[in-house]
Amino acid sequence: MKEGFRSGALIAALVISMAGCATAPTDREAPVTPATVAEPVPEQPMVRDNAPVTYVVKKGDTLWDIANLFLATPWRWPEVWHINPQVRNPHLIYPGDVLTLTYVDGKPRIQVQGDPSARLPVVKLSPRVRVEPLERAIPTIPYDAISQFLSRPRVVTPEELERAPYVVSAQEEHLIGAPGYPVYVRGIQDKDIKDYVVVRLGQPYLDPTDEDVVLGYEAIHVADARVQRSGDPATLVIQRAHRETLPGDRLLPLDDGVLEQNYLPRPPSRDIDGRIVGVMGAVSQIGQFQVVAISKGANDDLEPGNVLAVYQFGALVRDPYTREELRLPRERAGTLMVFRIFDRVSYALVMDASRAIHLHDVVTNP
Repeated sequence: MKEGFRSGALIAALVISMAGCATAPTDREAPVTPATVAEPVPEQPMVRDNAPVTYVVKKGDTLWDIANLFLATPWRWPEVWHINPQVRNPHLIYPGDVLTLTYVDGKPRIQVQGDPSARLPVVKLSPRVRVEPLERAIPTIPYDAISQFLSRPRVVTPEELERAPYVVSAQEEHLIGAPGYPVYVRGIQDKDIKDYVVVRLGQPYLDPTDEDVVLGYEAIHVADARVQRSGDPATLVIQRAHRETLPGDRLLPLDDGVLEQNYLPRPPSRDIDGRIVGVMGAVSQIGQFQVVAISKGANDDLEPGNVLAVYQFGALVRDPYTREELRLPRERAGTLMVFRIFDRVSYALVMDASRAIHLHDVVTNP
């Protein structure tokens, strides 16, 4: 009886001991640590440590320069700019305006100091009539850097080029196509259009994910021309010439509409992952205030004023021990602002560059 009890107790002890060994951690099996909620990453301060309390706007300033003076991230300007709804065009800033940096409920706010009506210059009347023009609002970005891309140069699709009228001949004794001389054009269908832009096929903008797909072509501005006599061929007279007009050059209707010059810097409304597909000026390395073409446009909900970050692709390196090929992480190279939009391509201006920017670099949300 006692031996039966002892053997039963021994078996029970062995079972308990084995169970304990089954759950105990070993050298090969580390204990499981319960998941914890990660602490949020502190947000980068919006306002610069050395931001001024007040700033007087000067002629020659740009909104980007002023935003960069106050903010660590200039494209967040709309978040801090306090507009006065009583002011006509409340987003615009003029030379002489005094900007002040204040805090409301702990949040930064920048606004024009004083009476908004003080923006308008006071003109004293005298017996003699004097005309004093109002000062222009400061632009968001340097207008001189983008002005040539705002109207004449454009991006066209292969289908648009296929349908466009074309030059068949220029008057032989005036080969340079100088102003005042005729050119002869076929394919004009709309008799109501009188003014055209003569363009030449430039570089193709290729889809970075499939180089067999053309997103559009650069349309190089050659000249402006006006219809003098309809027919087939029609006769057009060169109004302004930038290059020699040649047979085969295409014609697109002239669009002299007023284009946006003051942009509100802000991130895109959706995630963007594109590439630089064209560089204006045939340079290999791109720096500040140079214009590039990117592979995203209106079809991707881009708008003028959208700000994008530029990232260089990481270099390919070889592991010194395993000999496998690795790609290093992307490195941020600069910031762009989009200023002109087409369906699948946009023009953007390089606002800052911390390192050289190249064709095919990645553009994405800042």
